[in-house]
Order: sequence, then C-alpha cells, then structure tokens
Amino acid sequence: MHPWEARARAVAKRVRWRWRRWRVARRFGTTALAAAPRLFGNAQTKSGSHLLYQVLRGFTAIGPFVNPGLPPVNRDEANRKLSPAAIQARLRELRSGDVAYGYLPGREPYLSWLSRAGWATVHILRDPRDVAVSHAFYIADMQTEHEWHAYFNTVATDMESRLRIIIAGHREGDLVFEDIRSRYESYLGWLDQPGVLVVRFEDLRQQPRPTLRRILHFVQARGAWPLAVPEPQALDALQAAIQPRKSGTFRRGQPGAWREHFTPALKALFKEVTGDLLIRLGYEANHDW
Repeated sequence: MHPWEARARAVAKRVRWRWRRWRVARRFGTTALAAAPRLFGNAQTKSGSHLLYQVLRGFTAIGPFVNPGLPPVNRDEANRKLSPAAIQARLRELRSGDVAYGYLPGREPYLSWLSRAGWATVHILRDPRDVAVSHAFYIADMQTEHEWHAYFNTVATDMESRLRIIIAGHREGDLVFEDIRSRYESYLGWLDQPGVLVVRFEDLRQQPRPTLRRILHFVQARGAWPLAVPEPQALDALQAAIQPRKSGTFRRGQPGAWREHFTPALKALFKEVTGDLLIRLGYEANHDW
C-alpha cells in the first residue's frame, strides 16, 4: 500500500468513526454514551485476537458502543508497527464507548492505562502449544509479507523445522525469531492486573455462553451504561457476533490441535524451553503431558 493510499484510508475511517459516534449518541443519548467505558481487546499474536474483537464489536448491538473500524492500535493502515509514542497517541484518541484492540505487552504504561476508570480491557489467553502451530501455518501459508515467510518456504519447509524455530527461537542473518517463552513472558503482566478481565481462547470456542456472560458482566461493572435488551438477548447477540471464518487469519482455531504436530522431540524441546509456563498459565498441572 502506497503511503498516500494509507493516509487517505485513515482519513476516511476517521470521518466514518465520527459519523458512527453521532449515530450512537442519537440512538442511546449522549449521557449513555459518555457513561460507557472504552472497550479494549488485547492479545498476543495468534491467540484469538480477532475472535475477541468480534465479541467486543457485538456490544454495538446491545448498548452505547461504537466500532471505529480502525486497525489494531499498534499498527497503521499499511500494517506497519507503530512506535510507543504513536501507540499512546492512538489510545488517547479513543473516547467513551469506542471499541478497539491491539497487541500490547504487559508492562507500563499500558497496564495502568488500560485498567484505569473509563476502560474495560479484556485480555485473551491461548495454549502456547496451539499458538506455536497456528503461528507456523500463518507465517508459511497466510502472511506472505512476514519477514520469515520466505525462510519457511525455502529452508524450513517441514512443520517440525518450523516449530523448532517458533519454540526455541532462531537467528538467520539480521532476522531474529524470539523463543516462545520470552514472547509469553512479555504478556504475563496482564494476568495479574486488577481491572483487567482475562479469558481463554479455548473457553470462547468450547464454552461460549458462560464466557460471554463473564465478559458482559465485567463490561457492565466498568461503566453505568444501559443494556438495550434483556441479558439473554444480549448474550445471543454477542454469540452471534462470533464468526471465525470472517477473520482473514482464521485457519482452524481448534483447541488441542498441537497434538497432531508435536513429535516426542518437539515435546521435549518445548518443555526444555518453556519450563513451568504451561503450569503458570493453568494449561497443565505438571510436566507429565
């Protein structure tokens, strides 16, 4: 995408954002819109961010919430990474009732920013083994612009080689792939942050109703906004918003798919690299898996 095209698209989206806010204020009232929290979905890459974002956008059908239609707060219209200063500028732009998402590490200033009054932040967590498999398919087959795409299709051409890189990390010239333990550690701060709701990808896929109820009650507790329909209907609307195949990065999204690809050698490598990570995240009770 040319820079001028990205700028034009950004301007058009912001105009549409203002128009959507006007429509929501007209429907629910400016007082109700002002009482709604900024609704933010956070995730690590390939952990269910698009699934969570679909759920959060579903709030626009049940209350005074607005879908700005913007890219994740850490990316621009051309999908380029933004600087910390630019990310913070994007966060400052969000107003009451706006729905947004991003891939922000669990450190300051994001921890305090996204958990303070006026925000309802939901962080989604996924089994690191499934994340590794999803990441391998994503890089090799779906994201042709990824910096490791060519390497995965010319050198690391089999799944075991790709998973070894994703699990243990790898350096190839100027390219560096961080090991999976290190990638997860940068997000662990969200798990213990007061004012942030942590949900599991697996629960949204396998037990959607009780998980959606937790999200709904959390968002209600973060602001005095009016629910436009009875709770059962609200949960129906949030569940109807989940349409994985409308995500451009969706492949299968099946919990436990790692079992189809992890050889005994990969299991041993994963345990060596990640240590107690699965236990810390609650996916295993011990190392005997």
